[in-house]
Amino acid sequence: MQDKMIKKLEEIYRRYCGLSEKLIDPAVISDTAEWTKTAKEQAELTEVAQKYEEFAKTQKQLTDAEQAIKCETDAEMRELMQTEIEECSQRLESLTNELKILLLPKDKNDDRNCIMEIRGGAGGEEAALFAYELYRMYLNYCEHHRLKCELVDINETELGGIKEVVMNVSGRDAYKQLKFESGVHRVQRVPETESQGRVHTSTATVAVLPEAEDVEVEIKDEDIRVDVYRSSGAGGQKVNKTETAIRITHFPTGIVVTCQDERSQLKNKDKAFKVLRSRLYDYYNSQNQTAYDEHRKSLVGRGDRSERIRTYNFPQGRVTDHRIGLSLFSLDNFIMGDIEEMIEALAVAERERMLAGEA
Repeated sequence: MQDKMIKKLEEIYRRYCGLSEKLIDPAVISDTAEWTKTAKEQAELTEVAQKYEEFAKTQKQLTDAEQAIKCETDAEMRELMQTEIEECSQRLESLTNELKILLLPKDKNDDRNCIMEIRGGAGGEEAALFAYELYRMYLNYCEHHRLKCELVDINETELGGIKEVVMNVSGRDAYKQLKFESGVHRVQRVPETESQGRVHTSTATVAVLPEAEDVEVEIKDEDIRVDVYRSSGAGGQKVNKTETAIRITHFPTGIVVTCQDERSQLKNKDKAFKVLRSRLYDYYNSQNQTAYDEHRKSLVGRGDRSERIRTYNFPQGRVTDHRIGLSLFSLDNFIMGDIEEMIEALAVAERERMLAGEA
């Protein structure tokens, strides 16, 4: 292990020990805010500190065994010591790799909730139907992983597809779990309306944005216009008789957010502002409009068939992620929300890319 890495780990371990002592200090215990802050920082360092502690113990065990074998003359004992040396060496190699991963820079947004937007792309009604299937896929995934989904806005088609759906996903590491889903998703299959049995290609776009806190984005009253109108779509007669839907227009950026899912105007307004803050957070984290356009393009593309991060090929029962070249032949389960293997593979590929950059 490099000296620079060892030094960094030693600093982290000292900090961790200091925080552990601070947590049992009566003065800190009596200060709820300070104790909470200290406990949070200690928790963030715990995994690295414990792994380094194991590394240091194994390193000492290896050193002691290497010293002892030099003085040992008994053949049987030397064989046992050699076995211990080999086991320690293998364990050290494994711990070194684990520590390298733990020391990689963390995405500051990983532990946030997120806003997920799904839109039908190229392909007309078939694209809208595919967008609905992606929506259902993510709902199933979130339910299985105890993530809460709140519908913000949905624009449905007459045949059961969706032109657009926006939802808020909350729970532990929501953004971390879903961030790699951003991009153009392509489907290849025979539509139900296809009489000749020909395979069609359609697309849907997905964007995953980290949810912004109120204090991170300032929204000035003079920069927005809030319109109230009657909701449309599914929901019976009442949904069309009361003005509960909200549209917020942000003049400086041109961003428009709508929400009509709730029957309460106030709830729709709260949800709409939550989405607006997240889109503005995304916007202001880019240096200028050009950078923003490129960033949004990397998230959702233009919806063209040639742009894609993933292909869902129904005739072959295959789903392929083109970013990492991984194909899974379990499309039926995948489209029902069993996407953990793909998400983990993308996370591993990202870690490997970052490790290669550190080298």
